[in-house]
Amino acid sequence: MDFDPTLLRAFVAVTETGGFSRAARQLHLTQSAISHQIRRLEEQVGRPLLYRTTRSLTLTEDGEDFLRHAERILQMLDAMSGRFRPSPVHGAVRVGVPEPFLGERLPVLLRRFACAFPGVRLDVSVSTYLDLRKMVQAGELDLGVLMSTARDADVGTVLRKAQFVWAAAETFEAPQGVPLPLALSLPGCVNRQVGLDALSGTPVEWHTVFTSPSPHGIRAAVQAGLAVTTLTREEVEPGMKIVDGQYGLPALPDGHFTLVCGAGGSTPAVEAFARMMTDMGQVPATARS
Repeated sequence: MDFDPTLLRAFVAVTETGGFSRAARQLHLTQSAISHQIRRLEEQVGRPLLYRTTRSLTLTEDGEDFLRHAERILQMLDAMSGRFRPSPVHGAVRVGVPEPFLGERLPVLLRRFACAFPGVRLDVSVSTYLDLRKMVQAGELDLGVLMSTARDADVGTVLRKAQFVWAAAETFEAPQGVPLPLALSLPGCVNRQVGLDALSGTPVEWHTVFTSPSPHGIRAAVQAGLAVTTLTREEVEPGMKIVDGQYGLPALPDGHFTLVCGAGGSTPAVEAFARMMTDMGQVPATARS
C-alpha cells in the first residue's frame, strides 16, 4: 500500500510534540485537520497507532514500529528533496550548546535544518557553560545556548527553564563534625556560582574537595560519594539523589537556557537556524513510551 507523506508527517509531528494541538501548530494546520489525518492513516493501516486519553497520548506497539518506518521514509524524502531543490540560503552557522541541552530535540533540529537548508554548513560545538560564554563573547560562535539565572539574565531568547538542585550519590551520607564536602566547577561557571551564592549568609559550613572544568568530572566525583554539587535537574543521573533541604542546604533559583547571538553579527543562515531553534526549544520535550 502507498502511504501519503502528508499523513506520515502528521503522525510523526504528533509523536514528537506529544499532542494534536501542538502538532497542528507545528504544521500550521487546525487540530481537527490533524485528527482527520491520523484517523485516515489508522484506517489505511487497519489498526490503532495511538492510545488516546484526556491526559496522555502514547504509541501502541504497532505505532512504535510504524513510527520507525515513517521516520526513515520521511528522512529519505527530505534528503531527496533537499538534494535537488536550490536553497536561497548559503554559508555557515557556528552553534554552541551545553551538554544538558542536547536531549532528544537537538538531533531532530539538526536533521530538519540540514534538509531545509542544504546549502548551509553547520558547525556545532558541545562544551561547558563557561567555555560557551567565552566563545560567544569572542565572536567564535554565531549562536550560543547559555545558562543564566534571573539575576544575571543574558540578552537573548529564553528557550526553556531549568531547575537547579543539590545532588549527591544515592549512598551519600554527610560526615559528622566536619564541613560539608562540595564538588565545584571552575570560577565563572553558573552551576558553581548558583551554589555559592545560595550558601552565602547561611550557617552551613562547607569545603571544596573536588574541582573540575568538566561536567563529567563533577558527576563522577558525586557518583563516587565524595561530595554534594549543584546541577540542573536534567543532569541528575542514575545513582544520584536530590538532597534539596537536607544538611541545611538552602533553596536554589531557577535558571534559563537562553539563545544569544555572537559578536560577529547575523546572516540569513544564522537567522534561519535561530528561528528553528527557538520554535523547537520552546516546545516541551516528549517522552516516548
